[in-house]
Amino acid sequence: MDSTAPDRFDTSRFEASRNRLAALAYRLLGSAADAEDAVQDAFLHWQAADRQQIKVPEAWLTRVATNLCLDRLGSAQSRRERTVAWLPEPLLDGDPMLGPADTFEQRESVSLAVLTLMERLSALERAVYVLREAFSCSHAEIAEILDVTESASQQHLHRARRRITAARRRGGAVDPASARRIVEEFLAAAASGRTERLVALLTDDAIAISDGAGLTGTLLRYDTAQRIAAVARAGFRPTPAKRRLAGGTPAVHYALVNGAPAILFVLGDRVAGAVTFDITNGRIATVRGIAAPARLARLTEAWRQHEPGPPLITRW
Repeated sequence: MDSTAPDRFDTSRFEASRNRLAALAYRLLGSAADAEDAVQDAFLHWQAADRQQIKVPEAWLTRVATNLCLDRLGSAQSRRERTVAWLPEPLLDGDPMLGPADTFEQRESVSLAVLTLMERLSALERAVYVLREAFSCSHAEIAEILDVTESASQQHLHRARRRITAARRRGGAVDPASARRIVEEFLAAAASGRTERLVALLTDDAIAISDGAGLTGTLLRYDTAQRIAAVARAGFRPTPAKRRLAGGTPAVHYALVNGAPAILFVLGDRVAGAVTFDITNGRIATVRGIAAPARLARLTEAWRQHEPGPPLITRW
């Protein structure tokens, strides 16, 4: 008899849950790299466990992965990092780490807007919200995973929903074709320096956030349409100096990132920058600029497997 067969079987059971665990960890941590580390730690716990005593492997793994993520969220280092210059790591649509997308709640839970809002929640509120909204766990299951009462789980969910709803921007749904047209108009206006058109495309209370390519140590935030238009005009307009700084001439592509329209600046096979847009009632409410290389590693990896259409701008 092959003595390695049980180990192979146990490994295959873990691998069957890997994508689900990664999707859970990404929602909890907002970072693909941290999510991968948490899943690997869960695998080490799985290997070390007495697996014959584990009656429902998926439930056991969910509990271990969730609590590993809570430990990371509660660390002093994590708290410091997230108060200085933190944005969720963007993922290209189709990435398995985005997880289930069958319901509105599942899709919304992985949007950059909600991932950012979840930073305002306590670790337990965040865990309950993700387990309930994205993975449809019952309060009894959540109570078991988090070692709380069902009543406490319900209270955490109520508070999480209230806080996210209060801060979230609501508006009419925008169909994909209209969203792309709005983003293309924004890019064309920015590249040609048409400030008035840029302002017209933004909501009155629009905001723009940038990670400063990871060089500033703090997030850059702009909160008036005029200021956002000026920054966009300066940032998107191509110049020889920008090409030298970028290390070449990037192709500018349209893409969907975390379910939202985005512009990607691609140098060769590397994504050098991502700009994502939240659109409300036909206008742009939020612009996020992400260019720190560490935040774009997985997106770049997915882009290399992607078959993009023609770029929006061929000679930026």
